[in-house]
Amino acid sequence: MATLQAILNGLLVGGIYALIAMGMALVFGVMRLVNFAHGSFLMVGMYLAFFGYTLLRINPYWGFVLVGGALFLIGFGIYWLFIRRVMGQSDFLQILLTEGISLCLVGGAQLLFTGDYRSISLPLADRTANAGALNFNVAYAVSFAIALLGATCMYLYMRYTEMGRAIRAVAQNQGVAPLMGIRVGWVSGISFAFGVACAGAAGALLLPVFYVNPTVGGPYNLKSFVIVVLGGMGSLEGAALGGLLLGVTEGLTAYYWEDSYTQVVDFVVFLAVLLLRPQGLFGKKAP
Repeated sequence: MATLQAILNGLLVGGIYALIAMGMALVFGVMRLVNFAHGSFLMVGMYLAFFGYTLLRINPYWGFVLVGGALFLIGFGIYWLFIRRVMGQSDFLQILLTEGISLCLVGGAQLLFTGDYRSISLPLADRTANAGALNFNVAYAVSFAIALLGATCMYLYMRYTEMGRAIRAVAQNQGVAPLMGIRVGWVSGISFAFGVACAGAAGALLLPVFYVNPTVGGPYNLKSFVIVVLGGMGSLEGAALGGLLLGVTEGLTAYYWEDSYTQVVDFVVFLAVLLLRPQGLFGKKAP
């Protein structure tokens, strides 16, 4: 029963991991860009949700929509100001740019808000519920349900809307997509903005159960890389399943060993996937 409890705890956390990683997978799938600023955008989302609650009393459990919208606009602006200028350039330039954006966001947050740890107190965060013999934190369950709903809506949008089909077309073949009348630059900007919005919305959902400080996004950046590699580079379905699997793995690690070993296990999973199945769960082998 204790093992089932650890699995349940891991699944609840893994739902948020899935939403974060789906944003990174979308950006890579369309643009072939590894966004090293992904975790920093999550941090920005957490700060927006924090001040939205402390100043305007906006509950993060519905305010995440506003946070996601704000990060969408921020992401779109950053794409047109900076990211599009390095598309088609070397991977080294893209890494330097996104890492530079991350450093600017973290440094700006430290100047504005200092390095203090901040959190909010919601009554829901202290409540627990039972599912048979299993116990779970209600706040984690609500965040999981919202993250799962958001991930499902994102998948359906990509599958059944005109913009979603355009995004998938660019992801499949950037050279042929313009011949079909698709504006690759516009689609890439929308994709990057969507990826940033996913990180920001996930940050708002994390806030009720976690603290925020300028460097909070670093570990989630690492987890996103692991999940995207685990699920298959660019695969939204793989990122969703990979997030749940990583959450369960960390839950079992925390139960059988200690919380401090979870990051070590993340690296072990990352290396194991690269060695045994480098294309990931849903990826395809290179011809």
